Amino acid sequence: MAALYSVTSLRKFMRLYRSLPAVRWLALGVVVGFFAGLAAAAFYLGVEYLSHLFLTTWAGFHLPAPAGEGLFDSDIATTVERHWLVPCMLTGVGLLTGFLIQRFIPDSINSGTDGTDSMIKSFHRELGVIKPIVPLIKGLMAILTIACGGSAGQEGPISQVGAGLGSWISDKLGLTTRERRILLLAGAAGGLGAIFRAPLGGALTAIEVIYREDFEAEAILPAVISSVVAYSVFAIFFGTTPILSVPPFHFHSITELFFSALLAVACAGAGWLYVRAFYAIKYSFFARIRAKIGITWTCALGGLLMGIFGMLFPQVLAGGYGWLQQAISGNLPLLLMLAIIFGKILATSLTIGSGLSGGMFAPALFVGGMTGGLVGHLSKAFFPNAVQNPGAFVLVGMAAFFSGIANAPIGPIVMVCEITQGYGLLAPLLLASMVTLVIGRKVSLYENQVENKFESPAHTGDATINVLERLQVKEFLRRGRTTVLDERMTLKTLTQVISDTNELNFPVRGEDDVITGVLPLQDVRRVLYEDALFELVVVRDLMRKPATLLPNDDLYTALLKFVDTDYSQIPVINPEDHTEVLGLLNRADVFQAYSHAIRTLKEEH
Repeated sequence: MAALYSVTSLRKFMRLYRSLPAVRWLALGVVVGFFAGLAAAAFYLGVEYLSHLFLTTWAGFHLPAPAGEGLFDSDIATTVERHWLVPCMLTGVGLLTGFLIQRFIPDSINSGTDGTDSMIKSFHRELGVIKPIVPLIKGLMAILTIACGGSAGQEGPISQVGAGLGSWISDKLGLTTRERRILLLAGAAGGLGAIFRAPLGGALTAIEVIYREDFEAEAILPAVISSVVAYSVFAIFFGTTPILSVPPFHFHSITELFFSALLAVACAGAGWLYVRAFYAIKYSFFARIRAKIGITWTCALGGLLMGIFGMLFPQVLAGGYGWLQQAISGNLPLLLMLAIIFGKILATSLTIGSGLSGGMFAPALFVGGMTGGLVGHLSKAFFPNAVQNPGAFVLVGMAAFFSGIANAPIGPIVMVCEITQGYGLLAPLLLASMVTLVIGRKVSLYENQVENKFESPAHTGDATINVLERLQVKEFLRRGRTTVLDERMTLKTLTQVISDTNELNFPVRGEDDVITGVLPLQDVRRVLYEDALFELVVVRDLMRKPATLLPNDDLYTALLKFVDTDYSQIPVINPEDHTEVLGLLNRADVFQAYSHAIRTLKEEH
């Protein structure tokens, strides 16, 4: 009995899956989120274990860890400091990374800023297809790069890994190109939500970062579901503690908004420097070197330079969330925070700009947080009565900085609210992020971002849909007397009806007077002069499947029905009385309406 009940329940679910898009996306989001959560857990464990092994045990560094990280005990003192191992290890990682890229995925050399940018490119220009070997190599090399001290983040690579999983699952299930693109975003959302411990922020960031002035609304449901499931899977292994331990910051006075605006100006300036420095080092320095000596030796050079810099200035090694924790707690002096800002920009440019694998997301949050800490402590020093918590500026700076350079205003704000586990800083977060966006509107970290859906090849067909959806059937309906046939009408009677009219398509009604089919004139011609069939054949034997429209239907709905039936005319019925035919809509009229609307739009533009 239980087995029979299970089979029945499965059949009901499959019927819902096929008939209801929401159920379909719910199921797909769960599947993608589960695998993205496992991938994020494996990625995070690899980074934590190897970082402890390489940087702490071997090289002798003791870097601070935030509350939500530091799986392995780093307080055990090492008797020997081998800081020189960092440039050696990063050079080796660079050689391996360059070799694997050149040997197996040479097309990824020009894929964009980092893994997130590569995901954006796949969505817009590559039909949502990501070859499985690309996130595999990039993900493994990112683990080694970060673990050896490269200035890069986990969020970019894991978003590419999650997107790759979404693309791969889509291919296995035989989904359409549109569905594959949506599932790609859902996978990226799962990776971001899990690795950052911010399920809603991760989902929103994934769907808005692909545009500068838009977001992918259709992906909200699967992205949120995927992110929540991935976060839950990740939490099974590592708990739900946020990355940063944050005291209960609150917005106290309206005067604090003035300092939030000042922070936005500082974040816009730092964001401009961050992006310009990265592009300059990537294209004006490493790209020229790569053209001469190849990707392998270029990556090795980047690893060597980053290693030397990190050996001398350890605050820029790896992701750096531990230093953000120190800034929130007020344990970093002003000059050190200023030096870290410029040092992190240079270190990240050397790491990612040379071709090493890793993400720009975490370094961006790092630079933004340090910018916020600098502004917060300066404001506290000069206006002690107006600024209550300078550590809160670190969190506001993180959100505002990334919002500005990534053109993603909502996701980072929600992420910070999830980190602080409250909305006490919502007002300064919103103000600082919006002002940063306005000031830095021409700055973009991701090369493959497009302005909006109309600029994206993924939405080429949407222009047609949007134009036709604004037009209604009743505006183009040819009203008048329409000949409606009866299913039981014989061929002999039908020939007499045809001879008395110029119509080309005839609606057919059944016993209850409801339209049950359509009979095109060309289908009658083959039997029109067969006298032997006059009393044997009836209209029911000749008619095709029914197709009707309502006056308030839009022309895009009509176009889909014309494509599905290949009729040249479709009857339009009274919405209050489905037995009454108001007239016929011609296919040619739909095409003419579309052509006229497009010309009008061009003239207005």
